[in-house]
Amino acid sequence: MEDLTLIIGNKNYSSWSLRPWLVLKHFEIPFKEIVIPLFQPGSKEKILEISPSGKVPSLKHKNLVIWESIAVCEYLAEFFPKKNLWPSDKEARALARAVSAEMHAGFIDLRKACPMNVKATKPQEPTEPVKQNIARIIKIWEDSRRMFKKNGDFLFGEFSIADAMYAPVIWRFNTYGVKLTGIANEYFNTMLKLPAMVNWRQAALKEPWEINHH
Repeated sequence: MEDLTLIIGNKNYSSWSLRPWLVLKHFEIPFKEIVIPLFQPGSKEKILEISPSGKVPSLKHKNLVIWESIAVCEYLAEFFPKKNLWPSDKEARALARAVSAEMHAGFIDLRKACPMNVKATKPQEPTEPVKQNIARIIKIWEDSRRMFKKNGDFLFGEFSIADAMYAPVIWRFNTYGVKLTGIANEYFNTMLKLPAMVNWRQAALKEPWEINHH
């Protein structure tokens, strides 16, 4: 498949952009990248020219435009079945989709209180609702790793879309000083060392744009 273009927002801030970008990068799927800085004059208009939702990310493949991170990842999984973007095991794949959907739809308190900001270091005491979100995420990580650790170091063994869906949480925990132990901390460090995550952070650190409310 050729002519893939991924339109994303600032790497420092755009958590939704990170997810499909990470999938493309990790699985070595060739693509072009367009960055549209968010909350800048004309940003919304530029995004609307490419994405009908007016949001990023958006994947353009020839005349087709796909928006929403998880839809982009599913599209890639269908076009590259041999790369196993989802786990190859049926049970693991079902659970991977479940935790990915939970991330896509949930954890609102964490999102609001701890927006992704790769450059920043802002340790803070989380509120009770945020603590509950954090506890649930840690439980997902621990349960997944215990069940599938024999297959690799990621949630379901080998890196998959599920790991990409939780990648922004890695940056949030890193920025806001969330303390982890045991299995969760091991997974956290595995994700931080992933070459595609290192690449994303290096690019984020070079960005000149600042968003005040982040």
